[in-house]
Amino acid sequence: MKGLTAITDPVYVQPAHETAFARFFKRYIRDERDLPFAKLTLQITFTLIPLAILCYVLPVGGVMWWLAVIAYQFLNNVTFKGPFGLMLHCTSHRALFKKEYEFMNNYLPWVIAPLFGHSPETYYAHHIGMHHAENNLEDDESSTMPYRRDSFRGFLHYFGVFLFSGIYHLANYFLRKKRKRLFYRSVRGELVFIAFCVLMSFINWQATLVVFIIPFVLFRLVAMIGNWAQHAFIDPLDPGNDYKNSVTCINTKYNHKCWNDGYHISHHEKQSMHWTEHPVYFQKTLDKYIENNAIVFDGIHFLHIFAYLMRKRYDLLARHFVNLGDRFASDEEVMEFLRSRTSKIPFASVIKPEFATINRA
Repeated sequence: MKGLTAITDPVYVQPAHETAFARFFKRYIRDERDLPFAKLTLQITFTLIPLAILCYVLPVGGVMWWLAVIAYQFLNNVTFKGPFGLMLHCTSHRALFKKEYEFMNNYLPWVIAPLFGHSPETYYAHHIGMHHAENNLEDDESSTMPYRRDSFRGFLHYFGVFLFSGIYHLANYFLRKKRKRLFYRSVRGELVFIAFCVLMSFINWQATLVVFIIPFVLFRLVAMIGNWAQHAFIDPLDPGNDYKNSVTCINTKYNHKCWNDGYHISHHEKQSMHWTEHPVYFQKTLDKYIENNAIVFDGIHFLHIFAYLMRKRYDLLARHFVNLGDRFASDEEVMEFLRSRTSKIPFASVIKPEFATINRA
């Protein structure tokens, strides 16, 4: 375990000189701290879109086609997937463009997002409309509570339910809650994406597989890995407490690449907080983390947490655990504490049908 060290995660620093790029985009975006989002959007626009077009127009199987495919997959799934996914996350909570340019906020979910396997607007509906509203509790259709969070079989079931019937459960949730607008947005986005992929498959199924379908499967896998790790350690006595059902990852390169996504506790506590504010807020509210026995890791991120849990390497988790308030005397105590937070937690009411077989996982 570790003691708390200086925070190295990114915060906003006013630039000494304003560039022409900044002056131009500040006329359109709501918050100048989001200028990196404008830059990333342009980078994706002028790389992935041309490569996607090449995948459709070049002769399938030729050398140039394969070069375009490799470049597209690398940029999509290695270079841009994390930064784009968390940019979409941030801009779902805080719109990027000013009210008078509201129509421009459709560019990310409707034009760019499908390249990464996001069906338009379903991310917003799922994450904002359902996940944050229900906070990983019983009505959260992506809740991790009824699973052993160090079980690979449990995760496979969790992922399978989301991949093959996630939109059904999300739509059913909005119908139960009488939230017709979000029901419409989520179903419309999913159906439009499916219909578009079918249509494009008639034009060139190999290119459609590369450009849309592979990113679709990989995105949903990564999304569920992230949610699993973010909500892997839950206090069964207080599962609705943000400090006791989420984790925080500090001092990791991931936070520089993915807009401080490691600060998941403070994000659930104040979901509209700007991504640059989390490191300072974390330090200002340390007493709450100590008071609630919150779990903080230093130097690792959610993919590490997931991998260590699947291997049951609690020793590696304990090595990066931040001992806030000197609560623990040894790594062994930390390991026992973390194990106690990954057990299945039955819902208070009848378990939903999709979880009926989890006890066999």
